[in-house]
Amino acid sequence: MIFDHLSSQALLIISTVGALVMGTLVMAVRTRAAKKPASTKKIILPPVFMSTGAAMFFFDFFHVPLMQVIEALSVGMLFSIVLIKTSNFEVREGDIYLKQSKAFIFILIGLLVVRIVAKLYLSSSIDVGELSGMFWLLAFGMIVPWRIAMYVKYRKLAKEQVALEMS
Repeated sequence: MIFDHLSSQALLIISTVGALVMGTLVMAVRTRAAKKPASTKKIILPPVFMSTGAAMFFFDFFHVPLMQVIEALSVGMLFSIVLIKTSNFEVREGDIYLKQSKAFIFILIGLLVVRIVAKLYLSSSIDVGELSGMFWLLAFGMIVPWRIAMYVKYRKLAKEQVALEMS
């Protein structure tokens, strides 16, 4: 298996760089998304695409004990509260847009820094594969509630807009 040939430190570095790249990508996508109208598809698809990452758990290297699964998902859900609070929609020219929040980028950077620091700290006591699985669970536990809340907010605003147009 490829993971057997790489040291834990090399895997930690690779996964940390990956987290930085993904965090930067999320910020860029979020900035671009605010310039185009929102849609149900744009809200729902990211967690669906991310769910394919669960295939990592088919490999023993990424096995996470049940207690850590619960902990990682709980922390992710806690972090999602911040994202939910800063994700709002507005109607512009008859379309629904994700409202730009100056705080959002700083929150994403803060969450990324917390994640990287925690990963570096925990890597000394938790196997890198298990840790990778835990951080995937944390991210999934964060994105799913966030996107559900975004969908609810979007649908509410869409219904209000339809009602306004009918009256």
